[in-house]
Amino acid sequence: MDNSKQTKKPLSKALKTFYGVGDCAFSLMTSVENYFFPFFLTNLAQFDLGLAALIQTITSGVDAAISWIYGAIIDGSKPMKWGRYRSWLIALPWIVPILYALQFVKFGNNALNAVTIIIGFLASHMIWNIPYVANVSLITLAAQTPEDRAQLTATRGAWANMSRVLFPYVGIPMASFFAGIIGETNQYAATAFVLGCIMAVMYYVHFKMFDGYEEVGVDTNAKSKKADKMSGGDMVKSLFQNPPLLILLIADVSKYLFNFLLGGIAVYYFTYVAQNPALLPTYIFIANILGVIGSYVSKNFSKVLSTRTAAIVFFVITAAVLIAAKLLWASVSVYVVIILLSIGQFSYGVNYSLIPALYADCVIYSEWKTGKKASGWIMGLQNLPLKVSILLRGLIISAVLASANFTPDIDPAQASDALKNAITNGFMLIPAIFSLVSAVLLVIGFKITREKVVEYQEEINSRTV
Repeated sequence: MDNSKQTKKPLSKALKTFYGVGDCAFSLMTSVENYFFPFFLTNLAQFDLGLAALIQTITSGVDAAISWIYGAIIDGSKPMKWGRYRSWLIALPWIVPILYALQFVKFGNNALNAVTIIIGFLASHMIWNIPYVANVSLITLAAQTPEDRAQLTATRGAWANMSRVLFPYVGIPMASFFAGIIGETNQYAATAFVLGCIMAVMYYVHFKMFDGYEEVGVDTNAKSKKADKMSGGDMVKSLFQNPPLLILLIADVSKYLFNFLLGGIAVYYFTYVAQNPALLPTYIFIANILGVIGSYVSKNFSKVLSTRTAAIVFFVITAAVLIAAKLLWASVSVYVVIILLSIGQFSYGVNYSLIPALYADCVIYSEWKTGKKASGWIMGLQNLPLKVSILLRGLIISAVLASANFTPDIDPAQASDALKNAITNGFMLIPAIFSLVSAVLLVIGFKITREKVVEYQEEINSRTV
């Protein structure tokens, strides 16, 4: 099929309202890892810091190293029964729950246990990444205008961030429930399994909503099939002849790193710095409500400022509030810190929705320049900064804890100033620095403006007339 000749079916009310429920379930599932994987390794599995760091480095490193392949698999393979992209939403998600649960299983032999965790981590991530990429790639097929793209990315972002609101009241109580049944050590394994099942069901909902937006069936015309299928050379061209995409891939790391560091270190912050772990659900709720709002209103900022300019502004805002929190945490109420971090989550919510729209702009730029529409390949490259940030999260969290000689048996009431400073550096200062770097990179290197996108699309359309 020729993606440039897709049916002009308008966005349905279901897509405008509910596209993203699968992302909500996906993010709800991965929140178990984001919030509790480092804590599980150190405090429940009780691995020493060296082994915990090794596990996180191996899993995140391999995951990051292969993160580029998923879009290539989709764009380089023969379409299945329900289309090149949509088919993956039903083909693989059902396998994830069992594999994901293995990532949180604890048993006696530490070496064998570590291998099991690594296998569970890598296998589950490999399986879920293909439908994840296919899901976001469908935006470029269903959206016919910049307004459509802004609508879908904003709706998807709002639903995805809604998971962060729900998690304290779904994921955490679920883990506590399973702790009472099977024991505290393996509570996250059961939670991961159940949330993985919910993810598979919600991706099926997406599968149904995108019915009619992608051509299906076998094209017997060999020339058409060759034109539709991207070669390795086409993929290389779409990447290295696309300087804005290269810049965006680097800048995008800080968006994810902000999320993963604040998620992974929050439990340490409220336990050892604020010394009030009961505030963790409150922080998660307030911060993530603002994240949902930020995602939902992102289309308004995109309309007023342009997507690129709005992304730059909100990277700067993220950095500013995190630096303020770092400077003030020791002298103000913990609630002030929560407010500052929550403003940062609002900015994160805005950029969570804006950045995929910038990747979609890169898809248009690539098609204009190379003549090939590389939706799956380019949209799938969002996985690369995602996985790099996961790798960095493990390294940074391990480093900040090791720098203060952290051990799980430390009494929170006796936490040293060195430990508190280390935790706040990882929680606030480091993601602030990354956010500033991203803002600078977008200013200097991402030159695709709203006006240029319109020009590129008009020229592409003229070629297919």
